[in-house]
Amino acid sequence: MFTGIPSGKSPSLAPQHMALIPPERLSEIQQHYMTELAAYVSNPGALEIKDRRFSGNAWQSPWSKAIAGMYLLNSKHLMELAEAVETDAKSKQRILFSTLQMVDALSPSNFMATNPEVLEHIISSQGQSIQNGILNLLGDLKKGKVSQTDETAFEIGKNLATTEGAVVFRNHLFELIQYKPLTENVYERPFLMVPPCINKYYILDLQPDNSVVRYMVSQGHTVFLVSWKNPDKSMAKVTWDDYIGDGVIKAIEVTKEIGGLDQINLLGFCVGGTLVSNALAVLAARKQKPVASLTLLTTLLDFSDTGILDIFVDEDTVKLRENTIGGEQGQFGLMSGLDLGNTFSFLRPNDLVWNYVVENYLKGNSPPPFDLLYWNGDSTNLPGAMYCWYLRHTYLQNELVKPGNLKVCGEKVDLSLIDCPAYIYASHDDHIVPWHSGYRSTQILKGKNRFVLGASGHIAGVINPPAKNKRHYWVNPALPAKADDWLAGAKDVRGSWWPDYVEWLAQFGGKQVKASSTFGNAKYKKGIAAPGKYVKEKVDESS
Repeated sequence: MFTGIPSGKSPSLAPQHMALIPPERLSEIQQHYMTELAAYVSNPGALEIKDRRFSGNAWQSPWSKAIAGMYLLNSKHLMELAEAVETDAKSKQRILFSTLQMVDALSPSNFMATNPEVLEHIISSQGQSIQNGILNLLGDLKKGKVSQTDETAFEIGKNLATTEGAVVFRNHLFELIQYKPLTENVYERPFLMVPPCINKYYILDLQPDNSVVRYMVSQGHTVFLVSWKNPDKSMAKVTWDDYIGDGVIKAIEVTKEIGGLDQINLLGFCVGGTLVSNALAVLAARKQKPVASLTLLTTLLDFSDTGILDIFVDEDTVKLRENTIGGEQGQFGLMSGLDLGNTFSFLRPNDLVWNYVVENYLKGNSPPPFDLLYWNGDSTNLPGAMYCWYLRHTYLQNELVKPGNLKVCGEKVDLSLIDCPAYIYASHDDHIVPWHSGYRSTQILKGKNRFVLGASGHIAGVINPPAKNKRHYWVNPALPAKADDWLAGAKDVRGSWWPDYVEWLAQFGGKQVKASSTFGNAKYKKGIAAPGKYVKEKVDESS
């Protein structure tokens, strides 16, 4: 259907979906398709193919262009049919997602016989590319995932996560790392970073030239960072309350004690931001205000619109997880990091799946080294009890934003009690935390807030060091109720948002003091050197 000339019959969705398209709209789409098909058959060269999958010289032959052109024409028609389905919002989103997955999977670039670049590789390598591709495929089948980078090129502590520091506290959930100052004087108030417990902390400390940690240390901040433990089977019963109480709240307490001040500055990234906000609400209910400022990077507090992830969450799927790993039937387990990683990859299938299928298996190439993709593939599990609570009470029932609905660590959660100044960052093209949803935090938190919108996606938008002078961001001191109104009045600024952030954070750092040459204090002694023990742990997926 996607690689040849159809015999008078247009491509279609499943019959049950076709029945949900109004007849007049269906007729209109089919007529439009036949008109475009006739125009294409009469003059194939008139179709301008901009898709990068078909941009190579090998695709410029008449036969290959015809294959690509028919695929793109049929793909466009299928997506129009999916868009025309009249049903509830979630069902339509699922139809669109499944249709796009099928369209991307059936691209002629994904098959040896219809990809001229692959055929050229076979000829030029005298068949060696086939052997290499088979070996790459067998290796990935063993790992259970498509390789996106050369994993032999990186080692944690050697060329990743190399900022100098030491572990000053460890419990069953996390290690707390304190980093060595790089300036003669530092702000007196410590700065604690809480990364997501999905994946490992070193997304914030990749290599020296793109390390958020190193940048913040170089700006005169005494940085502490939570390194979450990669859960094994013994941790299956660990709960959300444990992550709040024994995790975030304990990290705040230790950082305060080492810093010797009543307040610290606190940052949460992605799920880490959800955790720290929940923790601060618990502490506010106890009449404690341990932070001078809060920073949220690509964080959801209001889960009413979770974008494409919403298609994976409904009562049946959550109940299934609760019954199998969440203890609902007395059975606890782990949410596999490998499964989570593969799911996230299929949110962007052409970039994170099929591109590597073609390069690694069909062409027999090895993927080049890329630190961000190495981190992306360094999966972590999640405790079943914690994961199921998180799914139900945030993604499914959106209870964090309903004051008093949830009880965490014995306290009723009310995010509106968080009244410290907050820097709220979102990424414009984020498919995991839609920026409109990230913006809603400005209306939930009651302190003096600043919202900044960066270009690019969930990770690339955040990891954007100033020295590279890449991308841009938007700023607007006004915080209207609607995100689109904010953007309409925003100023577009070239370069990285990091300097804007450190300028904002400086006002909450306190006075400048001489940098200390010691780690920890009398109670919390210096332990092993950063990056510590937990970040290096690999959990056996079969455990």
